Amino acid sequence: MLIVQKYGGTSVANEERIKNVAKRVAAARQAGHKVVVVVSARGDLTDELMGMAVRVNPNYSKREMDVLLATGELQSSALLAMAIQGLGHPAVSLDGWLARISTTSAHTNARITSIDTERIMAELDNNQIVVVAGFQGVNRRGDFTTLGRGGSNTTAVALAAALKADICENYTDVDGVYSADPRIVPGAVKLSEISYLEMLELSALGVNVLAKRSVGLAKKYGVKLVVKSSFDDGPGTVIKEVRKMEGMFISGVAVDKNISRISISGIKDEPGVWFKVFSLMNQANIPIDFIQQAKMDDGTKDISFTVAKTDLEGAVAALEDNHRLGFDAMTHHGGIAKLSVVSTGMATNPGVPSLMFEALFEVGINIDSISTSEIRASVLIDEKEADRAANVVHEKFLSGKYIRD
Repeated sequence: MLIVQKYGGTSVANEERIKNVAKRVAAARQAGHKVVVVVSARGDLTDELMGMAVRVNPNYSKREMDVLLATGELQSSALLAMAIQGLGHPAVSLDGWLARISTTSAHTNARITSIDTERIMAELDNNQIVVVAGFQGVNRRGDFTTLGRGGSNTTAVALAAALKADICENYTDVDGVYSADPRIVPGAVKLSEISYLEMLELSALGVNVLAKRSVGLAKKYGVKLVVKSSFDDGPGTVIKEVRKMEGMFISGVAVDKNISRISISGIKDEPGVWFKVFSLMNQANIPIDFIQQAKMDDGTKDISFTVAKTDLEGAVAALEDNHRLGFDAMTHHGGIAKLSVVSTGMATNPGVPSLMFEALFEVGINIDSISTSEIRASVLIDEKEADRAANVVHEKFLSGKYIRD
């Protein structure tokens, strides 16, 4: 078998953990597998480097930031290769350029365009364990680029797809994907498997086990993903195509407190209003959710939508700077949270959102707004009630044996 393993920053945070990872990699090789390993920067090193860059120059060049951040993964890959060699196994570390990972030129948020696997395959054929620095590649000019949030996960899945690996194992500080965040919902259960679509939705809703881009790539190329702990030997959670199931089974309950609502009043009721708003947000690369509108007695519209708190300042600035919308007033506020349940059976079974609403009603938690898709039902509620809401909704589905394990 050809295995791609990915280890996150906590897994390689210090010398002891690097040696622990080396033992896992060596065990896979001793079992007769060819192994490619992708590593993240150690611990909080990426944040430390970014902080240092801002202190040196708040108006830093994104190109130089990529050069700086790429060094974090380079350290991890070299140190792990050394640790593997110390166990008596041949290993070689490769950066984004040596691994021939080509990307776009969007510094700090590049996309992988292609991977030339010749060098990696040559090293594998030479019985080497290949350790690749994640999160990075090179553009057409040969400059280092980084892949943005979850970039090492994306690197691992992209390599697994390019190499036609049998499996991509994602080792992290959790032992799998849970039906809810165990830190919020103590009764959360670990899932043995979950579909690509469900994992994509959970990732988009703030479940930080796997980056959304990496799951999307895995689905596109049929890469079998497994999430495991780097600190124990449990089976983890398999992410793959799962046949549609009838009934009210859900795969997860998610809470997102990182949202704010923007409301615009007094817009003319005419075609193209939402196009104008969407185009502004698109130009600013700001996703929006929970879109609502109301027609007023004077013939105008009031519209509202939510954005991530981190995008609020940019969204407000984009709207204020654009006078063609012609609105009377704009307000924004936080204090809200998004509670969601995810299920592939949502489209054919209205019982899923109904059970969610019942759980909230029974404890007196008011619903502000509702949004649904084929595999998700979400509500906006008071942020102060978010954790309690997640627990009562999860318990409602768990007690009815409607959580897929």
